[in-house]
Amino acid sequence: MYIATIDCGTTNSRVYIVNEHGEVLGKASKKVGVKDTAATGNSETLKNGLKEAYYAAVAQAELESEDIQFIISSGMITSELGLKELPHLWAPAGMQDLADNITKVHDTSVFPIDKPVYFVRGIKNMYSPETTTKTEAQYLDFMRGEETQVAGILSSYSLSLPTTVIVLSSHMKCIPVTVEEKIAGSLTTVSGQVYEAILKETFIGKSIRAQDDFADKTYFDNELVNFAYEITQSAGFLRALLLPRFYDTLLSTKWYERKLFVEAVIAAEDSKALSQFSEMGFPTNSSYLFIGSEHRCNIYEYLFREKLGIETDIKKITTEDEIGSLSIKGALFLARKAGLLA
Repeated sequence: MYIATIDCGTTNSRVYIVNEHGEVLGKASKKVGVKDTAATGNSETLKNGLKEAYYAAVAQAELESEDIQFIISSGMITSELGLKELPHLWAPAGMQDLADNITKVHDTSVFPIDKPVYFVRGIKNMYSPETTTKTEAQYLDFMRGEETQVAGILSSYSLSLPTTVIVLSSHMKCIPVTVEEKIAGSLTTVSGQVYEAILKETFIGKSIRAQDDFADKTYFDNELVNFAYEITQSAGFLRALLLPRFYDTLLSTKWYERKLFVEAVIAAEDSKALSQFSEMGFPTNSSYLFIGSEHRCNIYEYLFREKLGIETDIKKITTEDEIGSLSIKGALFLARKAGLLA
C-alpha cells in the first residue's frame, strides 16, 4: 500500500510517498503555501504547486499515481487560505479526537488530483466567541499542522510528560502536552517571520548577511547572547535590533557575530511569551522538546537554562529529515487510529 502525505505550510509545502510502514519512497518540496493565496486572492498557485510536488514525489518513488491509495494532509491547507477550510478542534484534544475528526474529500475542484484526500484538523485554545473580550484575546491561539507533528512525536519518542513542544519555524509555537497525551493548547509568536522581514526589508539585513563561507551554524558566543538578552530586557526589542548596525559601521565585528546577536535578541523577546503559560493554565514545570535548526534550538536552550532557570529535561530534534518525518509518522499514526490503515 502506498500513501501520499502532504505538509502544507505558510511558505513551503512538502509531499512524501510512503508505504504503510512509513518508509519514504519519494519526496518533493515546493516553495508554495498559503501566503500565495493571501497574495493572489485565490488558491490556484497553491493547487498547482501541490500538484507539481505530488507528481514529482510519485516519480521519484518510481510509481504511478494509480498506485497511491489515498492522500492525507495537514497544516495550513485546512485554513481559510488553504484548499478546504475546516474548523479547529477545541483544546484539550487527544490523538483519538484528531483521528475521529479527519475529514475525507474526493473532489478535484478542491484538490486537483483524482484521489481521496483526508484532512487533519487543527486545534484552538478554548474560549467563548460570544463573551471573550479584546483584552482576553491575549490567551487565544491555534495551530494547523503542529498537531500532526505532536502525533508523530507521541507515536515514536519516549518523553517525560507533561512536556512542552516548541516548534521553531516561521513562528515560535509552544504546545503543552499533558500526562494524558492531550494537546492542552498553544502559544505562538511570529518570530521566524520577523527575522525574515528584518533580513529582507531593513538596513539591519545588510549587517547580518553572510559575507564569506564561514560556518556560522556552529558559532556561539555566550557573552554576546547574554548581552543580547540583557539589552532586550532593559532597552527594549527595537533598540536592541539597532545595535548590529552600529557594530557593522562603527566597530570592527564579523557578520556572523552580528547575525547571532539579532537571533539572540529575537529569542530573548520570544522568551517573554512564556510568562503567559500559568495564566493560560499550561504546565510551567514540564520537560521541553525543541524542533528546529540546531543553531536556533541551541540559542533558545541556552536562554531557557541560563536566563529562565529551566532545570527540567530538554530534548531537541534538529535534522531536516527527522523533522520532516514527524508529520509522516503523525499522519500514519492518526490514519491507523481512524481505521484508514490496518
